Amino acid sequence: MSACNFSITFSGSAEDIYNKTKTAVENQGGKFEGDYTGGKFNVSVLSNTIEGSYTVNGQQLDLTIDKKPLFLPCNAIESFLVSKLS
Repeated sequence: MSACNFSITFSGSAEDIYNKTKTAVENQGGKFEGDYTGGKFNVSVLSNTIEGSYTVNGQQLDLTIDKKPLFLPCNAIESFLVSKLS
């Protein structure tokens, strides 16, 4: 079972949201694999790993977080990503 699932509605092209998402992950020292249709990522937060995957469906970025620290709630991850992708 996944730790978190959420969707972010965006404007612009799938390529634009891909580039923003990739930049947000890599700026945090993470790894990002995939393209503008989907892929996976991981990033370390306070020596703990967040791992997940994404797909782009129309104007919606669907994210699944498969691994995260217990102390980090899903809504905190979602809020961080929304702030970086807006």
